[in-house]
Amino acid sequence: MREKSTLLFTSQFEKDVYEGLTQFPKQLSSKYFYDSKGDALFQEIMEMPTYYLTNCEYDILETFKNEICNYFKSDFNGFDLIELGAGDGKKTKILLEHLVNLNTSFTYLPIDISENALEQLKTSLYNELPDVTVNPMQGTYFESIESLCRTHQRKKVILFLGSNIGNLLHPQAIEFLLGIQNLMNKEDLFFIGFDQKKHPQTILEAYNDREGITEKFNKNLLTRINRELDGDFNPDKFIHWEVYDPESGTAKSYLVSKEKQEVRINHLGMNISFGAWETIHTEISQKYNPETVRWLCKKAGLEIVDEFGDTKKMYKNYLLKKNLK
Repeated sequence: MREKSTLLFTSQFEKDVYEGLTQFPKQLSSKYFYDSKGDALFQEIMEMPTYYLTNCEYDILETFKNEICNYFKSDFNGFDLIELGAGDGKKTKILLEHLVNLNTSFTYLPIDISENALEQLKTSLYNELPDVTVNPMQGTYFESIESLCRTHQRKKVILFLGSNIGNLLHPQAIEFLLGIQNLMNKEDLFFIGFDQKKHPQTILEAYNDREGITEKFNKNLLTRINRELDGDFNPDKFIHWEVYDPESGTAKSYLVSKEKQEVRINHLGMNISFGAWETIHTEISQKYNPETVRWLCKKAGLEIVDEFGDTKKMYKNYLLKKNLK
């Protein structure tokens, strides 16, 4: 294996792959799922009946769109609607369309690490909602928001849908929420989804579908390493494995090596050894109860303004503001 000191990384992806596969236990960040193929696979996942999160949030946004948009509106100079991890924006379009129908003055600023997803979103909005002013930003959340704060002085409404907060364990979630809170002014709002605790089997089936789409999504991370870093992973030598702990509310995804093997990543000049049944941890999907959400918000200096739940009581969206007390 090549010494870390001799490597000059040319991208964050290279650095994270190297560090993740040379530590024990091995891990890779779920943010790298989302290349063009990963984006397409995730769209398929969201259409699956077992992936309840999408339909639950659709239900909430459709049912409460008027109440939600009335919170968003500004009486003065309009507002900026900033969405973190916008993806294809399908759910967000419910709110965008209603804001347009209310003759609301706003600019939609979707942020995503995937340039491909942003291009598709911009094209679809141009065709479906031409009255929406949209300015996509490719990049990481905090760098993009900090840039917006320097150049935009009016009210901000920040969206973080899909329970993406669940990709972080509680200490990291508090750090993330605190970072958002520090960028908010007193009139700004933060609208965020939290997937709720429920029957453990329901959660497992959401991330381990019989059709095998989530397996392809997880293994696409290996395919991306092969393509971008000249690796020779054989995805068929790994299985997708999901576990859920109902006590902590933590679901975890793994890739598990079915045999002892060695993988070469030419671009990094390294060989990676796997033992039989050794794991690569790829994703966390945290689930919450109301008490945990209130605790996270308190620790991050945020106050709950309102909350909205779906008819099946499986998912909640919370409207938060900066706690000035």
